[in-house]
Amino acid sequence: MVIGEPLIEFSAPAPLTEADTFQLSFSGDALNAAVAAAAAGAHAALVTFVGDDEFGERLIRFAAGRGVDTRWMRRGAGSTGAYAVGADPGGDRAFAYMRACSAASRMGPADLTDVPLGETAVLLVSGITSALSDSCARAVRHAAATVHGAGGGVVYDPNYRFRLTGPQAAREALEAVAPYAALVTPSCPGDSGPLLGADDPEKAARACLGLGARAVAVTLGPEGVLVGERGADGVRLRRVPAIPARKIVDQTGAGDAFAGTLAARMAAGDELADAVRAGTAAAAISLEGQGGTGRVATGEEIRRLLDGTRSP
Repeated sequence: MVIGEPLIEFSAPAPLTEADTFQLSFSGDALNAAVAAAAAGAHAALVTFVGDDEFGERLIRFAAGRGVDTRWMRRGAGSTGAYAVGADPGGDRAFAYMRACSAASRMGPADLTDVPLGETAVLLVSGITSALSDSCARAVRHAAATVHGAGGGVVYDPNYRFRLTGPQAAREALEAVAPYAALVTPSCPGDSGPLLGADDPEKAARACLGLGARAVAVTLGPEGVLVGERGADGVRLRRVPAIPARKIVDQTGAGDAFAGTLAARMAAGDELADAVRAGTAAAAISLEGQGGTGRVATGEEIRRLLDGTRSP
């Protein structure tokens, strides 16, 4: 189950300061992750509101066509959110958001009453959803507490965006959800610096565990992922190497592909390290496409890539 805002995406093959042509697609961290989870083999549902307009209708069709359960993608007051992004193979991307007062930003705990959170194996929520509005932040906390209380797993991706929120508010959102989280997935230093005051991966991992999360996966781009888990004998840290991309077109959505695939494999019962490896494979494949859902890895593609890179 993913809770968040799908967006209309206007993506350009050049930085926004130079782009003059844009391709229409659909993205947003929640949609990207849900599509990735469905492609990886999970029964993935997206909980959100879209505007009562043509774009909202297209978003629902887009998600359904990619295997996402759209029963809780509902029409609401306000517009469908959008953003523009310029492609940059180096990863230094600029997002221009058009989502103020969007339909999804008005979501709150009361809108989750008919969502089967108690039956959810893994809930994926993010700092972006928490930053949309106070009511969205409350919805994220409510959903995390409910799924955790029912025995499900909660994955929280801090996904810090300075154009949506400030470091203090983003840290407070992380602190509120971490005690319910089976896994937190901060990037380092993008998330860990402003939210945890840590540019060192090990310090970032220990800081997340100190907030109450049971495990952490600190993403390090081409340097892989540092996985940390709390156990009876203390904290265990291990490095999962990155999988080199065959071709880098655009890094938009790579972290969402990682989180969605990781959550799908956790729901299937994989050990954490194996789920992380699957996520790194999906992220590597996603780099081949433009935009957040331009290239989505299937479960078979992930397996083949892992088989081809697995150490003896």
